[in-house]
Amino acid sequence: MHTIPTPYYLINKSALLRNLETISYIRRHSGAKVLLALKCFAAWSVFDLMREHMDGTTSSSLYEVKLGCQKFGGETHAYSVAYADHEIEEVVAHCDKIIFNSVSQLERFASFAQGKPVGLRLNPGVSCAGFDLADPARAYSRLGEGDPERILSVIDRLDGVMIHNNCENNEFERFDDLLEQVEQRYGHILKQLKWVSLGGGISFTKQGYPVDALCERLRRFAQDYGVQVYLEPGEAAVRHSTTLEVSVLDVGFNGKHLAVVDSSTEAHMLDLLIYRETAPIGSNTGEHQYMICGKTCLAGDIFGEARFAKPLEVGDRISIGDAAGYTMVKKNWFNGVHMPSIAVKETDGSVRVVREFSFDDYVNSLS
Repeated sequence: MHTIPTPYYLINKSALLRNLETISYIRRHSGAKVLLALKCFAAWSVFDLMREHMDGTTSSSLYEVKLGCQKFGGETHAYSVAYADHEIEEVVAHCDKIIFNSVSQLERFASFAQGKPVGLRLNPGVSCAGFDLADPARAYSRLGEGDPERILSVIDRLDGVMIHNNCENNEFERFDDLLEQVEQRYGHILKQLKWVSLGGGISFTKQGYPVDALCERLRRFAQDYGVQVYLEPGEAAVRHSTTLEVSVLDVGFNGKHLAVVDSSTEAHMLDLLIYRETAPIGSNTGEHQYMICGKTCLAGDIFGEARFAKPLEVGDRISIGDAAGYTMVKKNWFNGVHMPSIAVKETDGSVRVVREFSFDDYVNSLS
């Protein structure tokens, strides 16, 4: 692997498979169907493995709908906060179900559905989001309809609803509580539907998560309301499957030992900045502690701190973890920093580069 120039994202299929096997277990024991949330992870070079364990994809835009249809297959669910007039026909042409964010969008575009199942986003007004930025139930939220009477006004035009109110929810008990609140307020609506998507954000691939309890809860929900349940995992599907491989370009000391690498949080792991988090770095063992810094001009371009067995030197390579979700789908050309390649480590241990980026890609992203 050291023959591959850094930086590059390394997707480990064996690690990915561990998550997918949990997903297959949930599908078998709960009856739920499971769709990959492309907004989180859309590296289609590993869709060959993922489609063996998942039922299809869900999307947030026309381009994601087309990607899911053309590269993943299976069921392709279309959703957008707002569809534009010029894209609605193409969205419908590439989806199996179309989900509208609001009653007004449904009334505007439902006639384009061509007989395909129609859904509406339901916002129950409760969530477990730890960040207001990511809370779909925040005050004045534009994400979905919450008023039961307003939803009932179009119930005869609905086949299902989509609910997103879990965000990095690590606790089954909290998921159960949120779902119970949904049932209490919207149970009379749910009984009139054919399917209900409970969205993503349920951390069922986290070590120790009570998967059997989740399966039983999903199975009971489906039976109580006579619906097909869908889950839409993003992070849970790709947890701990990918690293960002980087090289040290410079070392220094300014109150702390610093190491500058050939990558950037701003450009390549943006959520670290957005949510003020740090990445897991290497094995994080040893006597020598460093702050691992990105190479852009942004002062806060820092991956985090980690310990190493020996002092870092220029040319040393470092693996930065949790680099699958919301990374490759958000990467950008800030500062013109070289875009990481994408590589795949097969289950037999071999590694292949599936995509490289060049100066021409940078130029062609601008005008």
